[in-house]
Amino acid sequence: MKTPHALSSLLPLLSSSSPSSPLWPWMKVGGLALLLAGGLGLASLSGGMVVAGAVAAEEAKTGGQRALAVTVARLKVQDWGNSLTTSGGLYPWQEAIVASELGGLAISELPVDVGSVVRRGQVLAVLNASTVRASLAQQQAGVLRARATLAEAESQAGRAQRLKDSGALSEQQIQQTVFARQAAQAALAAAEALQHSDELRLQQTVIRAVDDGVISARQATLGAVVQPGGELFRLLRKGRVEWRAELTAEQLTLLRPGLKARLRLSDGQYVEGRLRQLSPTLDVRSRKALAYVDLVQPGAARAGMFAQGEIFLGRKEAWTVPNSALLLRDGSSYVFEVVTGNRVEIRKVQTGRHVGEAVEILSGLAKEAQVVTRGAAFLNSGDHVQVVIDLPADQEKRRAAP
Repeated sequence: MKTPHALSSLLPLLSSSSPSSPLWPWMKVGGLALLLAGGLGLASLSGGMVVAGAVAAEEAKTGGQRALAVTVARLKVQDWGNSLTTSGGLYPWQEAIVASELGGLAISELPVDVGSVVRRGQVLAVLNASTVRASLAQQQAGVLRARATLAEAESQAGRAQRLKDSGALSEQQIQQTVFARQAAQAALAAAEALQHSDELRLQQTVIRAVDDGVISARQATLGAVVQPGGELFRLLRKGRVEWRAELTAEQLTLLRPGLKARLRLSDGQYVEGRLRQLSPTLDVRSRKALAYVDLVQPGAARAGMFAQGEIFLGRKEAWTVPNSALLLRDGSSYVFEVVTGNRVEIRKVQTGRHVGEAVEILSGLAKEAQVVTRGAAFLNSGDHVQVVIDLPADQEKRRAAP
């Protein structure tokens, strides 16, 4: 080992100086200090060279790269419930429009309002029926008059038949009495029809619920004059609300009526339902189909809401890895697979369902593959790694305890 330059220049100076020189004591002390410092530096330098050599030897084994410590896991098969996630709006199952069949009458009573729960036949509104009652009374009088006319005509016709054989009446006169009786019968039928018409109009002045349900809208106002066919109320039949989930053509092929569903409302509540039917066609604009889901207990669900939910397709095996193994880059999912020689290769994977801390791998990995679950963020494809055991949290705490 070569002597450092500072020490080699000091030795001749010490050897040439006389002990009688006044600088000798100071030169002696300084020289010893310099020799001591140089020795320590040489020792440190030699130790560093040994460590550097060991590191270089290790890096030579791994192609010049240090092996990073990582934890790994194999794909795990799990029995998961298979479901289809989608979204859509909430709509009334059937909304009945309640309208007036009469016109020109004012609303005199309005016993219900929006939100009222009603039964079939319950009174929703009453119209002013004074003119209808007056017309009905007139028609009833007309019926009485027609009956009297008919009675007289029948009497005349009967007398003519009795005198037919006596020759007191001609054949023409006898026929006239018969025709008069028939005309009286027709007049009575017409009068009774008019009476029945006014009776129906009187019934129609009371507007009733066509089914059980909830009043969802009310256009009627007290005192307003109604028009024939004018909408007065909207009735949510049976109080039923349905979820119309939007589906792609591919999703449509996976479903069938009777499947269970669950949707999440905006306030976080969950509502159970059952698939009633599927639309036979797709919308020409959106290229989407609809799944009609009946809500078992609507609860806080209201028509007009928008909700996300899932339709359960049954149970299906899933090959899964921990969520921590996934890396998201440019909108795609990747994992690092440990291959021969403790090297890692990046793999692009297609993911499926997410349950808890696990994610389903649909493609991109063999079932026997090992993937990096911790430390993947610091890796590049081709890196060498050192696989360590990933202990559960409780075991790791016991190992770290003194």
